[in-house]
Amino acid sequence: MEKIKGVFFDLGGTLRIAEHVPEHEARAAARMAELAGAADVEAFMDMVERRYEPYREWALTENKESGDYELWAKWLLPEYPEEKLREICHEMTYQYRQVKGLRHLVDGGLEVIQTLHARGYKLGIISNLIGEREIYDWLREDNLEQYFDAVILSSVCHIRKPDPQMYLMGCEALGLKPEECASVADNLSRDITGAKAAHIGANILFISPEKLAKKTITDENRPDYIVHRFLDILDLPFLQ
Repeated sequence: MEKIKGVFFDLGGTLRIAEHVPEHEARAAARMAELAGAADVEAFMDMVERRYEPYREWALTENKESGDYELWAKWLLPEYPEEKLREICHEMTYQYRQVKGLRHLVDGGLEVIQTLHARGYKLGIISNLIGEREIYDWLREDNLEQYFDAVILSSVCHIRKPDPQMYLMGCEALGLKPEECASVADNLSRDITGAKAAHIGANILFISPEKLAKKTITDENRPDYIVHRFLDILDLPFLQ
């Protein structure tokens, strides 16, 4: 293994964890309906969810992702005027993600980020998600922006993992070869396969023992290391 000089983190299920908070989710749904001018929140959300299903199928099948405006104009609210959608699309996407839960940094996440940064590693984020602005706002508001030299989001580059190009874009942003980078993620079929296809030097699967017991490891998705606690990343021999 070449000396590891950079570390990429996945977001959902890895660096950020979604918690089910009914009050938070209800406020987000009400705000979405308000933005769209819909009187019946439940009916509006039912419509959005029905329309999201074919979008999700397209995104997963094609390994592509729409930006905020295209998501709403083409898939979720195509009947709405263009001018109105351009005004509300970014907040609509943000609130739609809030409907799915309240996100917070994984336990041990801040210590891992700060320690690896202090040890001299370049850090990046590579994530599949809708929403062009949320992650940049979150990094800035939580004073995490200073630690990351690359943020590659499917909603911005319009491709999704397991397309290895996302990892190659991240490597280019860090100024490193793929073999000089490690990846931390929780999904075998998207994250590990994509990183391996990009020849990332070390692939770390972050997963609970209970979830791991239900997974099938193959040559294509086999991680190099498995950690059950996020803080255990700091003990890996190649990240000292």
